[in-house]
Amino acid sequence: MACSVADSGFLFLVPKTRPIHSTRINQLASSGTYCLKWESLPQLSSKQKRCLISSRKRNVIQAVAVPIAPSPLDSAEDRKQLGEKYGIRQIGEPLPDNVTMRDITETLPKKVFEIDDGRALKSVLISVTSYTLGLFMIAKAPWYLLPLAWAWTGTAVTGFFVIGHDCAHKSFSKNKLLEDIVGTLAFLPLIYPYEPWRFKHDRHHAKTNMLHEDTAWQPVWKEEFDSVPALRKAIVYGYGPFRPWMSIAHWWLCHFNLKKFRPNEINRVKISLGCVFAFMAIGWPLIIWKTGIIGWIKFWLMPWLGYHFWMSTFTMVHHTAPHIPFKNSDEWNAAQAQLNGTVHCDYPSWIEILCHDINVHIPHHISPRIPSYNLRAAHQSLQQNWGKYLNEASWNWRLMKTILTICHVYDKEQNYVPFDEVAPEEAQPITFLKKVMPDYA
Repeated sequence: MACSVADSGFLFLVPKTRPIHSTRINQLASSGTYCLKWESLPQLSSKQKRCLISSRKRNVIQAVAVPIAPSPLDSAEDRKQLGEKYGIRQIGEPLPDNVTMRDITETLPKKVFEIDDGRALKSVLISVTSYTLGLFMIAKAPWYLLPLAWAWTGTAVTGFFVIGHDCAHKSFSKNKLLEDIVGTLAFLPLIYPYEPWRFKHDRHHAKTNMLHEDTAWQPVWKEEFDSVPALRKAIVYGYGPFRPWMSIAHWWLCHFNLKKFRPNEINRVKISLGCVFAFMAIGWPLIIWKTGIIGWIKFWLMPWLGYHFWMSTFTMVHHTAPHIPFKNSDEWNAAQAQLNGTVHCDYPSWIEILCHDINVHIPHHISPRIPSYNLRAAHQSLQQNWGKYLNEASWNWRLMKTILTICHVYDKEQNYVPFDEVAPEEAQPITFLKKVMPDYA
C-alpha cells in the first residue's frame, strides 16, 4: 500500500491489487466521502507505520472519489452521434499513443511510392486541356453562364496547383530539376511563388495541427482576439463567411516577405519571386491589351478566386473539425496528428478528376512522397489496416456549416469555442450563417 500525509492532516491511501481485509467502510452516498476508522486497519510493521503517519492525533481518514468523465471519442455510439452532428461520415477512434508513423508507413504497399512519368504527364495534359476549355467557355458564354465557366476554370487551374504541389514534395518526376521547373511554371498562373510555398508547406507537414507551428491553419487565440478590438469584426468575418477565401490572406502574408525565411532559403525564394513578378509584368498587360480590364477580371481574377475557394476549402476540411485538437509541441504526437487528425473527404467526381485527388489527403500526410495518382490505392490500404482510426466524410452543407460556425477560438478543453459565445455582440455574421446555411448531410 502506497501512502502519504497531506498538509491538512488527512491520510490518503492508494491500495494495490490486493484488497484490504476487515476494514469497516461507511460510505456517505450523498457526498462521496469514505470514513475509515484507524483501529480497523490491518497491522503494519514499524517501518510502514512511519511511512503512513508521523502523528496519530487524527484518527479519521477521508478520501473523496472524483469521477473522471470519459472522452466522447472513446465510445463508438458517441462518435457516431458526433459524426451525424458535424456532417462527418466516420469519426475515427483515438489512435494509441504507442503507434508511430513508421508503423503506419510500413503497412503501405511499396507500389504507392513509385513515380510514373507517364501518369505525371497525363495529369499535366488533363489540367492544360481543362483550363484551355475553361478559357474558351469564358470567351463564348453569355453573361448568365459566366459563373459556371468561372467555376470550371477555377477548379481546372487548381489542378495546376496540385501538379506544383507534387513537384514540391518530389513525387512528380524522377528528374528533380524537371520537377522544379514544372512546379514553378504550374504556379505562375496562380501568382504563387513556388519555393516560398514549398518551404512553408514542408513545415505544415512536419507540424500538422501543432499550436504556433502549423503553417496552414491556426485557430484564433482569445488573447489576440481581445487585444485588437478594431480588428475583431474583421477576424469574425475572416473565420466565418469569408473563410473559403482566407487562403488569399495566407498567400499574401506568408510568401512574399523575405524575413520569414531562413538564410539558406533566401536565394531560391528570390528566384521564385522573380518569376512571379515577371509573369505579372508581362502576362497581365498582355491580357489587358487584348481584352481590357474587364477581360482581366473575366479571364484571370475570377478563376483565381475560384482556385482560392478550393485552396481554402480543401485545407480547412482536411484539418478542421470540432473533435480534432491543436496541441502544444510537448503533447503533440505525429501519428495521431497525421492519421487521426486529418479528414478524408469525397467530392463530386469532376472535382476529383480536375484536382488530381488532392482531397484523398490522409495518405498524403502519412507520406508526402506518394504521388497524387497513387493516393487512392494508398487510402484503400489505410482503410484495410487502420480503418477504425480514420476520419471520413463526403462534402455536405452540414460539414461546412460546422466549420464556419463553430471552429473559431482555441480552447484546450473544448478544442474550439465559437465567436457567438466569446463575443456575442460582434458575432452577427456567425448568427447569420447559422440561420441561412443549409443543414443537409
